[in-house]
Amino acid sequence: MRSGSKNRGGIGLLLAALIGFAGLPALAQAPAGGTSVEWIKKLGGLATEPELDLAELKKRAAERIKARVEPIPNKRPPMAPELNKLPHLVAEILFDEDAAVVRPDSYRTLGRIADTLTHPSMLGYKFLIVGHTASGGRRDFNLTLSQRRADVIRDVLVNTFKVSSKRLVTLGLGEEQLLDRAKPGSPVNQQTQIATIGSSIEANSPPVAPAAAVPAKAGTHKPKR
Repeated sequence: MRSGSKNRGGIGLLLAALIGFAGLPALAQAPAGGTSVEWIKKLGGLATEPELDLAELKKRAAERIKARVEPIPNKRPPMAPELNKLPHLVAEILFDEDAAVVRPDSYRTLGRIADTLTHPSMLGYKFLIVGHTASGGRRDFNLTLSQRRADVIRDVLVNTFKVSSKRLVTLGLGEEQLLDRAKPGSPVNQQTQIATIGSSIEANSPPVAPAAAVPAKAGTHKPKR
């Protein structure tokens, strides 16, 4: 009997310990995709400003879908292959399904993007936010959805994180320029691309105050209220 009581007591202690550990907060993990320093390196060094006609690209994408050009996703030629030759980064920003609503856990990533774009070494540049989707469903819906999502990312960066609207433009390509053509339906094709496309009016702004010249830590860009 005493042996059984000891066993039951040991099991009780073990369960209590497990319950206690379950109640502890999970260890914070650094978001994937590299540090802000790495992102700055990826976006810097634009040699020549590209000749991008965003209105024309949007028109061509819509016309290609309407004409049902190349129904097989991984055989479609990219709409704007020159974008991949520009300094750029790809970030995972999650949205509600079939909607242009950023999920709360992706605001940390948007804050890191804001850190990068507002770093003193980046203030002379203008950026293009490119929305993509995986292949599936209607192509015209995906094209519209990708544009709405790119616009929402810009709005969050401008309104929440106070990045200058003069430095951001958007383009939605839907599934017309897959990030992974070998796997058209992969979630990787829903990631967002940010490319450096030219100089910004910020380059002529007054010099940055010394205190602001200290490199920001990853994910430290906080919304201004």
